[in-house]
Amino acid sequence: MEVSGTQMIIGLILGIALLILLVLKTKVHAFIALLIAASITGIVGGMNPNDVVAEITNGFGSTLGSIGIIIGLGVMMGRILEVSGAAEKLAYTLIKKLGKKKEEWAMAVAGYLVAIPIFVDSAFVILHPLVKALSRKTGKSVVALGVALAVGLAVTHHAVPPTPGPLGVAGIFGADVGLMILVGLLFSVPIIIVGVLYAKWIGKKIHQVPAEDGEGFVRLDEGAVYKEFLHAVDEREKELPSFAKAIMPILVPIILIFINTTFGALHDSGVITLNETLLSYIMFIGNPVIAVGLGLIVAIYTLTNNLRKSETLDRMEEGIKTAGIILLVTGAGGALGNVLRASGTGDLIAEQVAQWSIPAILVPFFIATFVRLVQGSGTVAMITAASISAPIVASLDVNLVLAAQAAALGAMIFSYFNDSLFWVVNRMLGIKNVKEQILVWSVPTTIAWGVALIMLIVADFVVRLF
Repeated sequence: MEVSGTQMIIGLILGIALLILLVLKTKVHAFIALLIAASITGIVGGMNPNDVVAEITNGFGSTLGSIGIIIGLGVMMGRILEVSGAAEKLAYTLIKKLGKKKEEWAMAVAGYLVAIPIFVDSAFVILHPLVKALSRKTGKSVVALGVALAVGLAVTHHAVPPTPGPLGVAGIFGADVGLMILVGLLFSVPIIIVGVLYAKWIGKKIHQVPAEDGEGFVRLDEGAVYKEFLHAVDEREKELPSFAKAIMPILVPIILIFINTTFGALHDSGVITLNETLLSYIMFIGNPVIAVGLGLIVAIYTLTNNLRKSETLDRMEEGIKTAGIILLVTGAGGALGNVLRASGTGDLIAEQVAQWSIPAILVPFFIATFVRLVQGSGTVAMITAASISAPIVASLDVNLVLAAQAAALGAMIFSYFNDSLFWVVNRMLGIKNVKEQILVWSVPTTIAWGVALIMLIVADFVVRLF
């Protein structure tokens, strides 16, 4: 039976409308809502019901087949970095190395590194005591330091695998994970620079410092007791792992994946010629599954010396529990995308998008923006945008890595009341006034979104030139 384009579009509209309704107004979880949306989209769009079930199953399995193992390994490694104090060590070292008057930059860079393996909410909670101590001892506004840290955390949370959100997006688009990491790390830098400048500005507008007794906030002269703070850091660092041990689990997988991507590209382009056996081993250890697995092993044997075997296993299992819902939502997003492909809706929309006056790279970006504003969760917005737009951009001349980054970074816009990180940041920084809450976190995330938009347009233009 011939299915009209109008019927396909109606199916998609009904499916997405139902998805948003279920997430916002009912107790139905995003995972179930995505599966229901996929079913409605397929059936109303003209597919045979049995085919819809088959495509949902295939899409779920193929998506998790590519990134599910990496997510599991990554969250276990992140949990070890949390409980071992490695994340704290990275922050202390950066503060001491960058020195006085550069604390905002140190916190932003700490966030930039720590959020790669650790969930953003958890990472802010872990490093928040450091923000308070630094503010109390230097007189710098806790708001300036906290916003700088949160921006650093948020940007790599959105842009850099093996963080589950961007990793899931890469899997749905079929983008190269190594290039996704590289582009994400590069895109994060301008966002952090602008974010820190904003953090300094808002810190002057809302200058508050935690009281010594931990209750409330007071005003101190900046820099009055900086040496005392450094002494306290030295004492605390005696209990923490070395900087080399703290950063090694993060660097090992990134370096291995980069080596795989670089040598593979050079070999394929004919710049260098490698023995096939050597190339196969490079590709093996640089495969994201193996690379992140090796990073986890490094974390286990360098950071858990003070933990018993049973305690180490318990900590890793705690990480797996937090990853469960990410795996389900990512798989369900893949299922929705697969239904759009199989129904022909993706190709139909792609033909229409090709006639629009906006760059195709902005399709996943603005879909992620809309979903984020409606339902709040950055990860759900990324996955939903990827699942809807991947079948569309597949038929257009769009770089898949940039398309994946567009879906991930488009979800940064205007974090507000329906986003858990909005409350984590504001409550821990002692911000209670609604206007100030928006200035502290909604505005910087929107600025980050705007910077990302400009970078994507420029990057897409450059890629098309070459």
